Amino acid sequence: MEHITFLVAVVIVTALAFDFTNGFHDTANAMATSIATGALRPKVAVAISAVLNFAGAFLSVKVASTISGGIVNEKAGIHPAVIFAALVGAILWNLLTWLRGLPSSSSHALYGGLIGATVVGVGLNGVNFSVVVTKILIPAVASPIVAGLAAWGATKMAYLITRRADEKSVTKGFKTGQIASASLVSLAHGTNDAQKTMGIITLTLVSVGNLPKHALPPTWVIVSAGLAIALGTYMGGWRIIRSMGKGLTDVRAPQGFAAESATTAVILTSSHMGYGLSTTQVVSGGIMGAGLGGPKAQVHWSMARRMVYTWGLTLPAAATVAGAAAFVADRGTWGVLVVGAALVLGSGAMWVISRRQPVTAGNVNDVPDVTEVTPVPAPTASASTPSPATTTVAA
Repeated sequence: MEHITFLVAVVIVTALAFDFTNGFHDTANAMATSIATGALRPKVAVAISAVLNFAGAFLSVKVASTISGGIVNEKAGIHPAVIFAALVGAILWNLLTWLRGLPSSSSHALYGGLIGATVVGVGLNGVNFSVVVTKILIPAVASPIVAGLAAWGATKMAYLITRRADEKSVTKGFKTGQIASASLVSLAHGTNDAQKTMGIITLTLVSVGNLPKHALPPTWVIVSAGLAIALGTYMGGWRIIRSMGKGLTDVRAPQGFAAESATTAVILTSSHMGYGLSTTQVVSGGIMGAGLGGPKAQVHWSMARRMVYTWGLTLPAAATVAGAAAFVADRGTWGVLVVGAALVLGSGAMWVISRRQPVTAGNVNDVPDVTEVTPVPAPTASASTPSPATTTVAA
């Protein structure tokens, strides 16, 4: 630690700042459905999620290794200014999507930032594109589909098993189950997302020779990354919690339990295999599958479309911003200072704008903006071509 330069220290602090934004950006992944169904009070939910995110950070380091020695080529001359630029691109995209209440992928923002900054600062040979395809792009497409199908099946099964039971008892039972399933999602989130910051810090230390190539994250890196994501989680990303809890579908307790259970299975499996997938996409897929699996089978397609567009934009947008930041930061100390100032000013501006229409624990379950609700009608013997009803709801 004594040989770490000032720039490396700046990168580490910025990485932990990204981890903090990752925490409040992704709180919705674990707790949105539990808050929406009333299984947990908002403040209690984020406190539980924060503790379990911290615990999850200690369970595995495979995803961290994918970032520190997988996406980028450690031998290509990666240096701290490039990593700093990557983090700037990821943080600004995280804050912009949080401001808009869009559950985008913090993971893909980080990957995009890392790829864009590396291409500009080092060259194409600095990125291992085969790893990007196999461990990022393919899981990005497959994971929400797998989670959606699993949640759809689990929801169908839940309603089938409880079809003759008392509705109040069923709701109460599934709300209790949601406490456990949402907690597991938080634990799984810690095993996947907290590791991404560990990987970035480890890559930085490797780039300046403080750690050998392919080194695992030191204990102090694991602890600091776990604390940063836990603190961000406790702050509560209420805008995105509202979008996922009320914006995608009118989720009920059996659907919430099914979505959370499917999500946990997908995330833990991917963490074990070292896939750096987006927990946001997995959870969103699970919620949509649960919505379609319910008795009234409906999804708010307007919100779903906005989310999918954002998913597609995240990686290239973060890469573009990070590439521009790398170009400036590579000029020397003055370039790093300019990029740092842009990060602070941009972050501050978005925070000020967010105060105009604050979303808090008190109003998080209000219906978000304008949402198009398209029920999926169940087929009947006399049905011909059903005309889906469309309802517009104002917040």
